[in-house]
Amino acid sequence: MLLCLSASHKTAPFELLERLSTPSTSVAPLIAAHGECVQGAVVVATCNRFEAYVEMDEPVTAADAVGVEAALAAIESATSVTIAELEGSYEVITGSAVAEHLFSVASGLESVVVGEGEIAGQVRRALTEARTDGTTSPELERLFQRASEAQRDVKNSTALQRAGRSLVRLALDLADSRIIDWAELRVLLVGTGSYAAATLAALRDHGAEDITVHSPSGRAEAFATKHGIAAVSPEHFPLAAAHADLVITCTSSELPVVNAALLGGAAIADTAAAAGCPVDHSATRRIVIDLGLPRNVDADVAELAGVDLLDLETIRLHAPLEELQATDAARDVVRNAAARFSVVGERRSITPAVVALRSHVFGVLEGEIARAQGRGDDGRTEQALRHLVGVLLHSPTARAHQLAESGRGDDFIAGLDAVFGIELPDAVAIADDEPEASATA
Repeated sequence: MLLCLSASHKTAPFELLERLSTPSTSVAPLIAAHGECVQGAVVVATCNRFEAYVEMDEPVTAADAVGVEAALAAIESATSVTIAELEGSYEVITGSAVAEHLFSVASGLESVVVGEGEIAGQVRRALTEARTDGTTSPELERLFQRASEAQRDVKNSTALQRAGRSLVRLALDLADSRIIDWAELRVLLVGTGSYAAATLAALRDHGAEDITVHSPSGRAEAFATKHGIAAVSPEHFPLAAAHADLVITCTSSELPVVNAALLGGAAIADTAAAAGCPVDHSATRRIVIDLGLPRNVDADVAELAGVDLLDLETIRLHAPLEELQATDAARDVVRNAAARFSVVGERRSITPAVVALRSHVFGVLEGEIARAQGRGDDGRTEQALRHLVGVLLHSPTARAHQLAESGRGDDFIAGLDAVFGIELPDAVAIADDEPEASATA
């Protein structure tokens, strides 16, 4: 069975999500090592959610409780967030609802800004990391591959991504009311990851021209060369920050990279004046946008006079209402994809019983053919018997899949035992009705 332990911006405060987003070690291997009943684990950790997807051995008594226990213990070990602290900040999703939830997450339906596109890549990377750690399972592989397919279907068949806006663009839209002329703005971008590239594109769309970049990890030069902007060295970073009208941070640093002393300290102002370029922000209010999680900007920045701080908490509160038509259409796509996932799963679960029935019947058939051949059959009896068996097996095979799709697969299995005395072996090769992508796809 599948289950998901989910802590998101809908259930947990950002401070808790920050701590969950910076584990000291990978969480999925800790979950998978909890016990033999845990078949696999994939963890999706973003700035707005932490989710552990776990496959449990179905026959285990109270498998869902054991799975939750495994996830909570792993979180506590890897993040130092205690089980008591998590209480009330997460939800547990089980069974067929897991697929619909993950498909919704991957499609951006559960994001701070509905329809944002970054989450799709984060879901794909979660599966890749689990493969690297060796914690996936066949059912989790299928779940996450189908989630990517559902996301593409939503993107291609609905207007959801046009209805929503990414966090970056929403943040700039919120800043827009405070900015007179984007072309005159001195912008300092702190960070060089995927968010930085998206931020730079959004800044240029708004008309910003004077953009520089600084990287705490030393990658500013490569990023600047690639994108045609100027890099800021570590020694010039304080001066650049003091001069900037707009500072946007989006780094993976676990400690703040911008604080009040950096932006407004007297020493920085004196240094700037001595260099012949005194800091003057009298014409406009300065804006700091913090897209990092953990926070890249110290909370003391909000206390600076003339500085507006927009962080993820603020952005979430200002997220626009969804455009209902686009959202409803996307949810229909997701529900249909989840239903197909469930149907295929049920068919997979009944396949061993169908295989057992066919093996039993074909065993009887081969015995009868051997007897006919011993009596000098010229092949016509064998042909007739094989045709008869094919006709007879068609209806029970179709019925097995129908029962499985309606959640009554156990009735078919019980019928095999009652009518034919067929007991399913512990391990039966499963022939899937649906081809799966390889684990390295």
